[in-house]
Amino acid sequence: MRVLLKLVIDCDADAAWRAVHSPRAVAELYGPLLDLDPLVPHGLPTSWSPGDDVPVQLSALGVVPMGRQLIHMSERFADGPSGPVRIFRDSGIPLTGPLSSLDVWDHQMAVSPAPGDPSRTLWRDRLVIGGPTAPALWPVLWGVWQWRAARIRALAPTWAHDPEPAPTA
Repeated sequence: MRVLLKLVIDCDADAAWRAVHSPRAVAELYGPLLDLDPLVPHGLPTSWSPGDDVPVQLSALGVVPMGRQLIHMSERFADGPSGPVRIFRDSGIPLTGPLSSLDVWDHQMAVSPAPGDPSRTLWRDRLVIGGPTAPALWPVLWGVWQWRAARIRALAPTWAHDPEPAPTA
């Protein structure tokens, strides 16, 4: 079963690519509904890197435990009609909690310059789930992904951290 998002956001593709690699930015996408806390002593990395395996604890509204998840990060690149397409993939798996009944978890986020406007980003988000409880969990995850879409749109303008050049006198 799949949950799909496709939207154009107000930041360039480089800023969006940095954001998908930032555990802090990813955690903000779910806030304040879900908190993402590391289960490793050294905490979350500053930036996800290919091959990372990071266990995290999810909690609803900061107080209700929702289970543990292993985040396994990889990336790939492709050519698109409007420029390069960069794909971030989390192929980890829920370890405990309601989502642990899933035996497939494949979350991919693709960013590329928006067609006709390279100052904006075409964001595609795909979650594939499978297992005997996937049909029951799909509506809940679909709702969470709609929340994600709203948060992505709201937060994207804050992702660009390159200062504007000072006006010349």
